[in-house]
Amino acid sequence: MSALPPAPAAHPAPEPRTLLVKVFGKDRPGITTGLFTTLAAYGVDVVDFEQVVTRGRIVLCALVTAPRLEGELRAEVHRWADGQRLQAEVISGTGDNRPRGEGRSHVTVLGHPLTAGAVAALSARVTDCGGNIDRVFRLAKYPVTAVELAVSGVPTELLRSALAAEAAVQRVDVAVVRSGLQRRAKRLIVMDVDSTLIQDEVIELFAAHAGCEAEVAAVTAAAMAGELDFAESLRARVALLAGLDEDVVAKVRAEVRLTPGARTLIRTLKRLGYQVAIVSGGFTQVTDDLVQRLGLDYAAANTLEVADGKFTGRVVGEIVDRAGKARMLERFAEAAGVPLEQTVAIGDGANDLDMLNAAGLGVAFNAKPVVREAADTAVNVPFLDTVLYLLGISREEVEDADAG
Repeated sequence: MSALPPAPAAHPAPEPRTLLVKVFGKDRPGITTGLFTTLAAYGVDVVDFEQVVTRGRIVLCALVTAPRLEGELRAEVHRWADGQRLQAEVISGTGDNRPRGEGRSHVTVLGHPLTAGAVAALSARVTDCGGNIDRVFRLAKYPVTAVELAVSGVPTELLRSALAAEAAVQRVDVAVVRSGLQRRAKRLIVMDVDSTLIQDEVIELFAAHAGCEAEVAAVTAAAMAGELDFAESLRARVALLAGLDEDVVAKVRAEVRLTPGARTLIRTLKRLGYQVAIVSGGFTQVTDDLVQRLGLDYAAANTLEVADGKFTGRVVGEIVDRAGKARMLERFAEAAGVPLEQTVAIGDGANDLDMLNAAGLGVAFNAKPVVREAADTAVNVPFLDTVLYLLGISREEVEDADAG
């Protein structure tokens, strides 16, 4: 029995003709209803539509199938728009929107202020990488201007590298994360404490009561810049506290100042089902109080040894140093049931680097240069809740949740 001849190759169906209907002008209620009521009279199908309102001016675009009476539809759209004191444009073509390219990312830009020059430079970098900006959405207008760009056509890692370099030149903050469901997954947020969650260096607060603040501050600065081994510097600084009365803990707790936006950040994350942890090169004598005040899920820090009501000048137990912070991130993630790629770490010092690199997203918050250069993204404004924008959460959503 002879084989049947191969079937002829099927020709791809021609793309359907479409019309892009665009209206713009002063916004007021009823414009969207009015345009689609006008289009409905011609039996068209909606392929896509988008609407943006900026300072009371609307831009409404509808991509629809082309009707048999296309000329009449065009004339009717213009008549309706004239009656609404709007401008209209109807453009014919074929098919849907151009497909988004491979390699899709969310790019968050924070500016204080966000200048036109910065936007021009960053968008040029996207183009230079072979990427395209598909959508732009404003996340916040205060205390910083925050916008999110959907970018396609370029690998996330390449885009992140190119925009990080330009962001440093333009003095804006840029975060680049891969698009996908994992961005919306419930996560674990792990924060450093000193100069991140709080404005202070706790050991310097203790040192002020011991009369050695300047000496301790100098060692702390060198350690955070990566110039000294953290564990060695910690022991040296703690030794200067020997003989200090344990009662000073209550005074230091009262002196601790939360970073602006810290409560908003934690409150919002908890509402979204995130788990929040702190890991500190400081001391449990202070972090235990923060856990209670802020409702945190996990915490790790060093513990000052006490004997006969006075500090001995030593720490007890495992020292939470640079490597220790990364280990704690892994322990917290395991306890929370969260894979490392869905964790976010925030810190400012060299002893945070391993933790920032181990997390799915490492955020350098008002950090030392060595940390800014190594982290996935940097935030250089003094508001901790701006980290929410890097997660795609808008200021409006935060305020609506607070009001409710």
